[in-house]
Amino acid sequence: MVVTAFAGYGQDSIPPAAAPVSITDTIVIRTAQQPVKIIPRGVSLSNPTITFYQTKPLIRRQKRFRIPSFWEKLNELDFQLSEVAFVNWNAGGENAVSALGRLYFERNYKFRFFKWNNDLEMRFGWNAQEGRQWRKTDDAIRLSSTLDYQRDTISPWYFSAKANFNTQFANGYKYPDRSAPISRFMAPGYLFMGGGASYIPEGKEFKLYLSPVTFKSTFVLDQTLANQGAFGVQGAIRDAEGNIITPGKKVYRELGFLLTNSWKFQVAKNVELDHRLGLYTDYLNNFGNIDVDWQLTTTFTVNEFISATLLVHFIYDDDIKFDRVEDDNGLVIDPGVPRLQFRQQLGIGINYKF
Repeated sequence: MVVTAFAGYGQDSIPPAAAPVSITDTIVIRTAQQPVKIIPRGVSLSNPTITFYQTKPLIRRQKRFRIPSFWEKLNELDFQLSEVAFVNWNAGGENAVSALGRLYFERNYKFRFFKWNNDLEMRFGWNAQEGRQWRKTDDAIRLSSTLDYQRDTISPWYFSAKANFNTQFANGYKYPDRSAPISRFMAPGYLFMGGGASYIPEGKEFKLYLSPVTFKSTFVLDQTLANQGAFGVQGAIRDAEGNIITPGKKVYRELGFLLTNSWKFQVAKNVELDHRLGLYTDYLNNFGNIDVDWQLTTTFTVNEFISATLLVHFIYDDDIKFDRVEDDNGLVIDPGVPRLQFRQQLGIGINYKF
């Protein structure tokens, strides 16, 4: 149907000589619906019903929405335990229990061109055997803080400032002699502070830090160990009879070059390798002599809570002497020699992240 109308005029008005405006209506023709005659097998045409009989409660509580933060955190608890017992064992042996506990915390901040990474690691292990006192197997407190600034978001290089602090919890002895400790809390204690550049590629857990200016302070707050000149501090000055004229100094300071590298990657499924290396040389005293601290940790993940760890740790420090010899008056006959220190640890235990 076509209807012809003229804008601005009524039906009885005589339109002027102008082109008419045509409006065409749409006609919709509906066909009759045919009933379903053949119903395929397995098709049910019953009305749907809603029931709550088979509903189950949530296994885990839904997390509440939180405002996104520039901070990332990680809390990790490791506990390893090993035990051996003998009853009428022909080959012989002693009952023993070994345990190792570890706490690790991370607090990392990132906003635009700034990154601030902080981590704290505390470890303590002990071993007890039948018929003797318990002995320490591991003891460490490590605190690290790094501030990075990136000039743009393309380059993987950063301007960095870094601080590290290392010490231990309990006394250390040259077992089985427990008469005099060879190390204590803050004896030694190490503090590194410096600035330089870091190479941190995006998407990879690889960090390379180069610091041409790093201050290293060695603390020996136990006066007995300081008088012995332990861990590189200046020892006490004694007379011919061994009497102390000038007590040993408790702090030894150095200025040098520091290189650190950490790299964590997957070797295979459920197998992770964590490599940490630190190299330091002093500008003022014996430049070119390098202190080495290299730790290699392999983690074998069984499930969310159980894992096995294989750790290998090498340390070489020219200031740490072995086989020191003194006479009866306390005078040093032989100051000893530095040696490569090696530690290996294998254990399986519980790992919990919270």
